[in-house]
Amino acid sequence: MTGHPWEEPNMTIVRAAISQTTWTGDKQSMLDKHEQFARDAAAQGAQVMCFQELFYGPYFGITQDQRYYRYAEPVDGPIVQRFAALAKELGLVTVLPIYEEAQTGVYYNSSVLVDADGTVLGTYRKNHIPHVEKFWEKFYFRPGNLGYPVFETAIGKVGMYICYDRHFPEGWRELGLNGAHLVFNPNATKPGLSNRLWEVEGPAAAVANGYFVLQPNRVGLEDNEYGDEAVNFYGTSQVIDPRGNFVGELGSATDEELLVRDLDLDLVRQMRDDWQFYRDRRPDTYLSIPKP
Repeated sequence: MTGHPWEEPNMTIVRAAISQTTWTGDKQSMLDKHEQFARDAAAQGAQVMCFQELFYGPYFGITQDQRYYRYAEPVDGPIVQRFAALAKELGLVTVLPIYEEAQTGVYYNSSVLVDADGTVLGTYRKNHIPHVEKFWEKFYFRPGNLGYPVFETAIGKVGMYICYDRHFPEGWRELGLNGAHLVFNPNATKPGLSNRLWEVEGPAAAVANGYFVLQPNRVGLEDNEYGDEAVNFYGTSQVIDPRGNFVGELGSATDEELLVRDLDLDLVRQMRDDWQFYRDRRPDTYLSIPKP
């Protein structure tokens, strides 16, 4: 974990990819599908790739069922090893949102960051865990305990934030203070109360903190797993620049898609020069937020 928000980003264009898809019905085909996403992204010149939340399984939070504990594995388990080898082969920084088994009975909703040379740089564990209708995540996950790390990668300073986390501006700010230039926020988000929040939270976070926000979301109906209980994820994965503008079109609202976008990292420095939010913030006055 390195960097400060005032440090200058690498002055370059980074080509980034995010993907959205629906549960196929089995883990192996999901792994194969996401390997193909990574290969397709690299073939289009992508230098960094992020998958959706809990990418190799269904979104099992809509029920409380012990059998889904079997989807958890360690951060050095077969899935991360497979995709770390792929990252090295493709020269692709890779964000892997997994169900992490820290030890038997201790599980986290996590995202593992792999550098372009296949090195596993570290893990973010989802800090904010929902427990509302069809998002019964406290049944599956402990709250994260690794803070808000930012990692120096081949393409710049990368942070991670997962789905429900996005409703909490404090974590976005922590990632900015820790030096992030790009924050990946993988999701499993469905229609309902979240629709308007999906439209505004990513751009607001990007503007307030002066970095790129990349938000893959699941898409489609996972009725092959849950029948009438299934929810219809609305996709519309999005890439947002530090001024709050969308980079390219939103992802499809209905279909699987790979989004590849060019990010001008000069915008990080420009936004922070134009809007001195880090200079003008007043942590000494935010009396309801505990100080370290």
